[in-house]
Amino acid sequence: MSVEKRKELASKIALYSFYLAIIIEVLIVIVDKSAWTNPIEGRLFQLTFLLCFIKVCLTRYSWKEYLVLALFLGLGAVSYFVTGRNEIVRAVMLIGACKDIDMKKCLKLVFYMTLAGCLLIMGLSLLGIGGAAVLTQDYGRGTVESRYTLGLGHPNALQCMLWALTTLGLYLYYEKMKWYQYLSVLLVNVGFFLLTGSKTALLVTVYTIFAFAIVTFLKQKVLMIIFSVGNILLCAASVLLSVLAAKDAMCMYEYYTQGIATEKAVFLSKLDGFLTGRIASLFGTTNFEGTMQTWSLFSRPENNYFFDMGWVRLFYWYGIIPAGIAILVLFAFLFYFVRKGKPAEIVLITAFAVYTIVEAHAVSEYMARNYVLFVIAMYWWQIGKSSKNISSVVKYISASLRVW
Repeated sequence: MSVEKRKELASKIALYSFYLAIIIEVLIVIVDKSAWTNPIEGRLFQLTFLLCFIKVCLTRYSWKEYLVLALFLGLGAVSYFVTGRNEIVRAVMLIGACKDIDMKKCLKLVFYMTLAGCLLIMGLSLLGIGGAAVLTQDYGRGTVESRYTLGLGHPNALQCMLWALTTLGLYLYYEKMKWYQYLSVLLVNVGFFLLTGSKTALLVTVYTIFAFAIVTFLKQKVLMIIFSVGNILLCAASVLLSVLAAKDAMCMYEYYTQGIATEKAVFLSKLDGFLTGRIASLFGTTNFEGTMQTWSLFSRPENNYFFDMGWVRLFYWYGIIPAGIAILVLFAFLFYFVRKGKPAEIVLITAFAVYTIVEAHAVSEYMARNYVLFVIAMYWWQIGKSSKNISSVVKYISASLRVW
């Protein structure tokens, strides 16, 4: 076999391995959202890791890219040996495997497969074959209510998947969209809200729709920079709010149990009402799981409790060091997107950041439902080619604002 044919064969094996891994990851997400159980989920995760590893082995990287992969795989290995969680290693391998892949094409595959899977679950539910279409219980408002789940287990899960698909769909097609298409997307989400009553997901979806509309129709460069920086500040606020909630949750606990009404406790109590009890859930367990007192540098195997606050879960599940590094990397990409004039990527990340305050949709073992990973994967091997650092980005933004 000639050298050219061996290269062509290696390229095909790499491409097919990658897409097979993505398809399996999406199918895992769909099964997880359904009423069915997946007895081989762990084995499938190992298989997708192996497929991504094959793609990485057949891809050419610079020595800097190898160094980046090695450092983050090392971080993931430490996390795995300390906590037993392999999500960091899997995420790094997936991101590394995305080099030289048409990521918009890949995301379209993720979008349409997820959409088809959700529609299938809903259809089977309505036919009485899948999970229950309606869930009747007390949703924390003091009365028993019936809300639609359409086979996805919980009304919030249904509205959450609609938000996720809306966000990804807008990211993929915002450049071609007209105002009436944005209105149609909004009406669809409002229609589902009437079925689910999930206010949080609707509010974040409304922000996402209007933010992408601004990206589509706002043409002035300086105003777009201001808009992008505003979104970055919103991302920072989402992380800060979550950290402070975990830090001071015990003040609210003392307020509820002992009547110690400090200003901080009263404020948190009001905030918790707006967040529909998310902060209170942190001290609703025997060991106050999720509060800052349960955090550690690399977490512990015992830190496996599930709660809704996603940013808090990131620190609680994986540790302060991995979570801190992940957040620093995320903001490095946000500044990179400002300098490169990519507001759509900033909006997608911001939508996930805000939603992660109250839901842990993106902080889980399911890679294919965290679209931020795919956006990072699209650019990680390009960002290193730029010699400018964050300080130069700040100078660029300041100069643009002075001109404006």
